[in-house]
Amino acid sequence: MSSPASSPRAQQHATRAAFFIPGFAIAAWAPIVPFAKTRTGLDEASLGLVLLCLGTGSLLAMPMAGALAARQGCRRVMVAALLLICAALPALTLAGAPWLLAAALFAFGAGIGAMDCAMNLQAVAVERDAARPMMSGFHAFYSIGGFVGAAGMTALLSAGLAPWLAAVLVAAAILALHGPSARHWRSERLARDTAAFAWPRGVVAFIGVLCFVTFLVEGSMLDWSAVFLHEVRGVDAARAGLGFVVFSLAMTVARLLGDGLVQRLGDRRAVVLGALCACAGLCVATLVPDGTLALAGYALVGAGCANIVPVMFSMAGRQTTMPEAQAIPAISTLGYTGVLAGPALIGFVAHATGLIVAFLGVAVAIACVALSMRWLRA
Repeated sequence: MSSPASSPRAQQHATRAAFFIPGFAIAAWAPIVPFAKTRTGLDEASLGLVLLCLGTGSLLAMPMAGALAARQGCRRVMVAALLLICAALPALTLAGAPWLLAAALFAFGAGIGAMDCAMNLQAVAVERDAARPMMSGFHAFYSIGGFVGAAGMTALLSAGLAPWLAAVLVAAAILALHGPSARHWRSERLARDTAAFAWPRGVVAFIGVLCFVTFLVEGSMLDWSAVFLHEVRGVDAARAGLGFVVFSLAMTVARLLGDGLVQRLGDRRAVVLGALCACAGLCVATLVPDGTLALAGYALVGAGCANIVPVMFSMAGRQTTMPEAQAIPAISTLGYTGVLAGPALIGFVAHATGLIVAFLGVAVAIACVALSMRWLRA
């Protein structure tokens, strides 16, 4: 368990802080990407290749973090991941050569991935102790952290601070938040012989595929919504980002309300309704030419996707096919692969057939998540 003085409520608040931190950190990186590009002299194509190091670090760290959390407890893994994040963030602003930036991105991604895996293990344990749905609320704080991180870093840079100093201040804020939270993170060991990697099987593989599809939708909104609005709908480039803003806001609000919704509807019905809502939103955003209605479609996508992945993690914590210290990392890795590979897949399809067909294909994929619930037993 966590500290003897730790109450269930304190653990719940500490878990929310654990979700806030990686969302805050990775969003703080986004506004300094142009500075890193200029400092290293990379062109767009080379920068794209270097940015893959972030995802690679995350994917490699997730299964290792699950094994370490099983043997050492979630707290040690999360503290180590947090320190790695805080060390890597300023390094991202100081790297003067492409290989240094790649190394810093790999370390930063490893910290984010390890934190992502361990915090979900922590959340499963805390939710189980509470005997009520809490996962959507925890994931909402990742979204809130993303909003605060992006806004805070943008404000610091707009005030004229050097990128390295702004990054140091963000790292200091993370350390300050860590202080009162870490002693309430779980420290019990789940197992001593957990493998560093295990292929997902049975229901875990099925849940992982559903997470992959849901993250694919989220990745398509992140990387392609503005392009679609600008190139297909003719929205001015300065305003094309509104689609993702509306999507993110709707997702955050839906996650804050999601635990009560899941408790009333049940896991499977909440996923079915969410997936159908996201499918409808994609169809509206893609097929309706009116810009205002298109934004409403993006809001439906955000609200629909919001609680699917949290429910999947809750189900992974209750299944008995695999130990949760293996199941959670496996599902996290599959889901994160959807974020990385999904936008590239959409790009290939869009190149061959156009963005409208590509987005309708995503709508069909999320509709299949709703249909699959008939085979998934909680």
